[in-house]
Amino acid sequence: MDPKLLTFAATALIGVSSLTAQQKPNIVYILADDLGYGDLSCYGQKRFQTPNIDKLASYGMLFTQHYAGCTVCAPSRSSLMTGQTSGHTPIRGNKSWEPEGQYPIAAGTYTMAEMLKEADYATGAFGKWGLGSPGSTGDPNNQGFDEFYGYNCQSLAHNYYPGHLWDNQAKVILEGNSGDKFGEYAPELIHQRALQFIEKNKDKPFFLFYPNTVPHAELLLPEENMKEFRGKLLPEKVFKGAEPGSNNFRNGSYGTQPESHAAFAAMVTLLDQQVGEVVAKLKELGLEKNTIVIFTSDNGPHLEGGADPDYFDSNGPLKGYKRDLYEGGIRVPMIACWPKKIAAGSKNDHVSAFWDVMPTVAELAGVKSPQKIDGVSFLPTLLDKSGQKIHKSLYWEFHENNGRQAVRMGDWKLIRYNVSIPEKVTTELYNLKIDIGEENNVAVKNPKMVKKMLEIMKNSRTPSEIFTFGLESKK
Repeated sequence: MDPKLLTFAATALIGVSSLTAQQKPNIVYILADDLGYGDLSCYGQKRFQTPNIDKLASYGMLFTQHYAGCTVCAPSRSSLMTGQTSGHTPIRGNKSWEPEGQYPIAAGTYTMAEMLKEADYATGAFGKWGLGSPGSTGDPNNQGFDEFYGYNCQSLAHNYYPGHLWDNQAKVILEGNSGDKFGEYAPELIHQRALQFIEKNKDKPFFLFYPNTVPHAELLLPEENMKEFRGKLLPEKVFKGAEPGSNNFRNGSYGTQPESHAAFAAMVTLLDQQVGEVVAKLKELGLEKNTIVIFTSDNGPHLEGGADPDYFDSNGPLKGYKRDLYEGGIRVPMIACWPKKIAAGSKNDHVSAFWDVMPTVAELAGVKSPQKIDGVSFLPTLLDKSGQKIHKSLYWEFHENNGRQAVRMGDWKLIRYNVSIPEKVTTELYNLKIDIGEENNVAVKNPKMVKKMLEIMKNSRTPSEIFTFGLESKK
């Protein structure tokens, strides 16, 4: 980690130390699940439209080189919450925790929610957590969130008509989904609670973290949403999954979907509608001008539950999908809107990542960013101010599929696969400026660059007793 990036003084742009509660902007961060770089019409999607998200972009700034924290759910969210890359953040992989949930963030971890809570923000998370089972040190209520409603466990979030959700520490049984019933659609229940949070906190600064589960598989939603696309995205793709009576029904396995194309388009359309309703609620309450809305995705498009990213060109010009460290797995759409502050209709190629969000919102909230993080505030870019710092390098690691690592330095990108099997390690080098699709591996022609970036990769992570690549000993 570059020592120059360890300290970030959040004071220059907006006189942070003198901000009053009324001046502090509300922060709404909407995180889609497995939405690809090409899944929005403002990023090139042709098979369906996303008018509300497009409108957000037309009123704000669209980023073309923004990166997720990782290529799967839990480590990407951990990177976001801690301001650290997947080489430093405590949760670096999807690891289950019995009886429900994922491996928890430790008690001493300092999260973005805790930082904003200390700055007198009301904090709420609505959707999918995945960073600590109920009651654990990683429970959202133990990591800075006043209010949580949704799925604690990301595996159970595979099912859109679940048997239960969590309301803080209370397990809410959804009777409408008992047996073989499909009566209570979780994304809509969660969405209503997110809107209620805005209403309830309209007179004070608030941080709304909205990790929406859509369009992660399973591809399942109410008939009223399906009918718009039924029969229009042919040939259809049939997915045979868990059904009532099977052992895995509503226990993490994806449900059957005979019309996967229609379902996927309908799900992204639902996501778009929900984003529109959040913005409408802000306008209704007169909060729009003092609220920054950021929309993005946690990683690239998935291939599960009947999903067909090639049909939809979900990764646009990029190579790879979820679980890849090629651009298609980690480069994600990102839009930021703040009326009268962020230039309407602007587009920016500033290279940024999830670990940059924490120092950015610290500056927005008028507090100093933690020192031991990897992030760099991109608020100067948002406000079209001078002084934007840039990363010397960015780093990712992934702990499935025999281990994967990647480093970006300027336009150069180095990728290693099969990290946990030394005799099978592959090394690839790409120049993204001329090869955004990562089609031409130039490692052999650039040995000095490969050597330099391997050294950066080596120094970009600290050992973990839990996420080891199979190379580090567990104590």
